[in-house]
Amino acid sequence: MIVRNLLIAVAAAALFAGCASQPGMPGPSAQADVAAAAEKLRLAMVDPTGPALNDLTATDLSYGHSGGRVDTQASFISDLLAGNSDFVTIAITDQTIKVVDATTAIVRHTLTADTNDSGKPGKVMIKILAVWQKQGGQWKLLARQAVRV
Repeated sequence: MIVRNLLIAVAAAALFAGCASQPGMPGPSAQADVAAAAEKLRLAMVDPTGPALNDLTATDLSYGHSGGRVDTQASFISDLLAGNSDFVTIAITDQTIKVVDATTAIVRHTLTADTNDSGKPGKVMIKILAVWQKQGGQWKLLARQAVRV
């Protein structure tokens, strides 16, 4: 009986130590939270407001376009608000989300959109790699790179 209780105590200690040695591991809702943030960003890019875009993007945002241009948070938001980058519709397909740890997630998807950049209608289909970072309890877009399909 004593040996059995000792084995149970050792197993419990090992289990606790294993959990304790992985601080910051994502909870079960982390993937859903990242998906929700990505969806909010999709909606904010179609109907942009400064506060919404500010809340969803990191101050250190690096936003790479498929044509090679790279935006900062300020230029990304400014172009959307001014209509230089105007998404009429955005559809997201083939999305995968990998939550790496409690503060980092990688999102990949295909973006198909109708655009009206600077008053010129167009269509775009690109592959996106996005890195999301949890800052102050909220997932924010930290980095994004697009490539042509």
